[in-house]
Amino acid sequence: MIYLDNAATSYPKPPAVITAMQNYLENVGASPGRSGHQLAAAAGRILFQTRKAVTQLLGLTDPGRIIFTQNATAALNLALFGLLRSGDRVLTSGLEHNAVMRPLRRLEELHSITIDTLPGNETSHYDLKILAQWCEQRKYRMAIINHASNVSGSLAPLSAILPILREHSIISVIDGAQSAGVRPLDLRALDPDIFCFTGHKSLYGPPGTGGLYLREGIAPEPLLYGGTGSRSEEEYQPDFLPDKYESGTPNTSGLAGLKAGLEFIRQKGLPNIIEHENELAASLRDGLATIPGLKLHEARPEEEQLAVISLTIKDLSPSEIGHRLDREFAIMTRVGLHCAPRAHQSIGTFPQGTVRLAPGYFNQIAEMTEVVRALAIIAGGHRD
Repeated sequence: MIYLDNAATSYPKPPAVITAMQNYLENVGASPGRSGHQLAAAAGRILFQTRKAVTQLLGLTDPGRIIFTQNATAALNLALFGLLRSGDRVLTSGLEHNAVMRPLRRLEELHSITIDTLPGNETSHYDLKILAQWCEQRKYRMAIINHASNVSGSLAPLSAILPILREHSIISVIDGAQSAGVRPLDLRALDPDIFCFTGHKSLYGPPGTGGLYLREGIAPEPLLYGGTGSRSEEEYQPDFLPDKYESGTPNTSGLAGLKAGLEFIRQKGLPNIIEHENELAASLRDGLATIPGLKLHEARPEEEQLAVISLTIKDLSPSEIGHRLDREFAIMTRVGLHCAPRAHQSIGTFPQGTVRLAPGYFNQIAEMTEVVRALAIIAGGHRD
């Protein structure tokens, strides 16, 4: 089997991730912050150490400003429903995932918010001149920017976008689901208001883990209220972080696995991970470019991109291509719209979508050669 669906969920997980989860379930098992005994204290240490590891990866200093959620979708919902109010105007990009667009459409229905989509230009998905003009002319409450597209791999120029938003006092929400773990991030330097991440993709953690960073002064209303293990004598939600946003028993086994995934990144070295994934993607692009009838839908010139490749083949549907890759060649891909119809509209592949190839750290160059050979056969060509 060749697994190329890492943009959805990374696989396989490092063995240490499985070991850490098993160790919690077998040897700890208690709820953090809910009791005073040694097992509860051990569970609490897992949460703190994981929070600290996320803080270090993102270039931050205060672990208390990392809020854990079940995934990036939950983090984005907290940011959007917790901050947007009736009549607010919101700016988004043309590459947003439905984890952003569906909450926004619901808020449009509930509170009549206005949603503007930033257009691109001939060389970029992000027209910074128009961004500056719109921010000057329109009173935006919030801007939501997809840091890395799960369809084209295109990376947003955050270092250019965020100063414009700050200049006009616009709350910045960054969807980092695809970028955390495969690009260096220094949030102290970038200074977004909110950065959302997930654990099950390039952080090598298990499903059901993720969270967000909240800059000081940004305080969305919680989506959940309940027990936090703190100030139990009060019937009102704590107002301090992270407890304000972490009601209910946390996914401690999952966060133990996420901590091990973050340690895997530290041990391997993020530059080494990036270099290997870029080599895999370059091998794929070079080989695929030689196949007649196959089209690559890539990031625009001058835009940095991740190891995410979308393709179509003339006269073949993405679903047929993906089915044949799976059944005839045991190559696992993702086909269709990838929960991001807006992105496919932007790159001209709506409504059929594309076949997405997303290699990861555990793939090898020889596998990329086999993928190119398989797609050449499916396209009707011949490859020795």
